[in-house]
Amino acid sequence: MSEEYRLRLQIRQLETGAYLATSDDLPGLVAQGRTVAETVEISQDVARKLIESCREHGDPLPKGLHPVDKAGVELSIPVGA
Repeated sequence: MSEEYRLRLQIRQLETGAYLATSDDLPGLVAQGRTVAETVEISQDVARKLIESCREHGDPLPKGLHPVDKAGVELSIPVGA
């Protein structure tokens, strides 16, 4: 059974119309997509790979990552300027 982590994303729209996601919880996470949904999906893949890399190399996970107690996702989306 795989472990799930809660991860806060900051998503902003670029001048090109694409969306860019980063996370203070997981340094190194940068993902770009055409839509918010696509950006979130790509972010999940990037986060998974970063976490797997930490484990493979014996590095500690960033302190901002917290295991999810129950199945669910916490997502904050700022609206407006």
